[in-house]
Amino acid sequence: MKANSFEFSYDVYGSIEELQQGDAALLDAARKVTAQAYAPYSRFFVGATVKLDNGQLLSGTNQENASFPAGLCAERTVLAAVSSVYPGAVINAMAISFHSAGTESNHPISPCGICRQSLIEQEKRQQFPMRIILGGQVGRILVISSVSHLLPFSFTGEELNKG
Repeated sequence: MKANSFEFSYDVYGSIEELQQGDAALLDAARKVTAQAYAPYSRFFVGATVKLDNGQLLSGTNQENASFPAGLCAERTVLAAVSSVYPGAVINAMAISFHSAGTESNHPISPCGICRQSLIEQEKRQQFPMRIILGGQVGRILVISSVSHLLPFSFTGEELNKG
């Protein structure tokens, strides 16, 4: 038997004022777009904003549905928008924020499992790491250099092509 470990480093900032200007603008956009989320059931409003290699910013929000499995997370909404509006564009970074009726938005949240899988698929497809910036409306912020750190043992198309 051989024991292995998985470790990664990430940056922690005390507030948006500590971020580089571009990262601060991206997180600010994600914070603001949470107001456009459709979350009448959970009252948990999530916004995601991406910065593309062409300099464009594009945002998405969570979209709930009374038939809960039919809803979409903000991360997957913005991924679909990028593919539709800027096909082939590389996503350099994604900022994710939230506000909630039942939880203080003073800490980062992390993408759910389905979103992590969708994000790693995008990162593999574009063959370029996607930085992830996680923060609430105020408070501590995490910056992760690659989606691959969020899902180290991901299932990818490589497995489907093995024969």
